[in-house]
This record gives sequence, C-alpha cells and structure tokens, in this order.
Amino acid sequence: MDRSRYRFLSLWSLPAPAGPVYRALEHIEDYPRWWPQVREVTRHDAVGGAVRIRSVLPFDLRTALRETRRDPVAGILEVHLSGDLDGWARWTVAPAGPAGTLARYEQEVDVRKPLLRRLAVPGRPLFRANHALMMRSGRRGLAAHLRAV
Repeated sequence: MDRSRYRFLSLWSLPAPAGPVYRALEHIEDYPRWWPQVREVTRHDAVGGAVRIRSVLPFDLRTALRETRRDPVAGILEVHLSGDLDGWARWTVAPAGPAGTLARYEQEVDVRKPLLRRLAVPGRPLFRANHALMMRSGRRGLAAHLRAV
C-alpha cells in the first residue's frame, strides 16, 4: 500500500436547495470567500486553474485543476488534480429532504509534495485529521454563504 495515496469521502448536509448549492460549488474562484482553508484560486481559463490550500498544519498545498466533468442535471462537478496532489476530486449534489441538499465530496490523490511523502507513515493520522477539519470548516462556510445569498 502506498502511504502517500489517500481516498476521502465527505458528506455535507446543507439547508438549501440543490440548485444554489451546485452553483456555489461550480464557482471555485469564490471558494476563498467562504472556505477559509482555500487560500487562493487563480482561473487560467473556463476549465482550469490553480488552487492554494492550507489547513491547520503549517504547509501549503498547491494544485492545478482541470475540469473533467460538469453536469448540472446529474449534479456532478469533477476535476483532475496535478501538483502537490495528483488525482481527482468530485462533488455530487442531490436534493435531500423537503428543502435540503446532500453534497458528496470524493477525492482520490497521491501526495507529491516531497516533505509530506517523507512524513507519510508517521504523519498519516495528522494528515487525515487535517483534511477532516478542513472539510468541516468548508461545510460550515458554505452553509453560511448560502444563507447570505
């Protein structure tokens, strides 16, 4: 097993209809406004860009994004990642309950940042906890953002 490979799954229950949730998630350039750990997003064109992420641990992750699927009918947004993280990430947005939404985030990546690869075995529990904190903060930020719009 490659200790630098990660699979993540996060489920966000949000008190807003699926349409506005999907639209907020498809505008990645706005993520830094509501997701504190997404520090910077730079769009290169309509389907690609770069992101800088930093959570609790004292390091940045820089990754290029290339959209591979945008399907509003199915509620799917998917990107290919390269850089410090190499792999893919996908949002699947679906109605849940009378006025809510379930946003499912899946990610499968290989960590390429040399320091994190060297710390793969002892740091793995910390890296997973760091990701969980980031996702929890993102859910709270998106819920607040949706209430404000």
